[in-house]
Amino acid sequence: MRILIVSIIAATVAVSTSNAQSPKPIVVPAMTPATSQTTVATAVTTTSTQTTLKALQAIKAANDEILKQQEATLLKLDEIEKAANEIRIYTKRG
Repeated sequence: MRILIVSIIAATVAVSTSNAQSPKPIVVPAMTPATSQTTVATAVTTTSTQTTLKALQAIKAANDEILKQQEATLLKLDEIEKAANEIRIYTKRG
């Protein structure tokens, strides 16, 4: 009886392992070599970078000028505000 039960269990284990699904194979794509830039492309990139840099420097100079003008305007407005406050003080006294 033991032999029968052990043989049934062994057969069940053998059948269950044979029906098991095998994992899908993992496909890794081949590595392609990186494309290298030619000297012409490098020269164009360098030229465009220099042009962009000059444009940004011009924009920065213009922004600095605008900031100076705004600072001068704020100083004038502060002076006008002080003068207006003095006028208010003198009109209340009078």
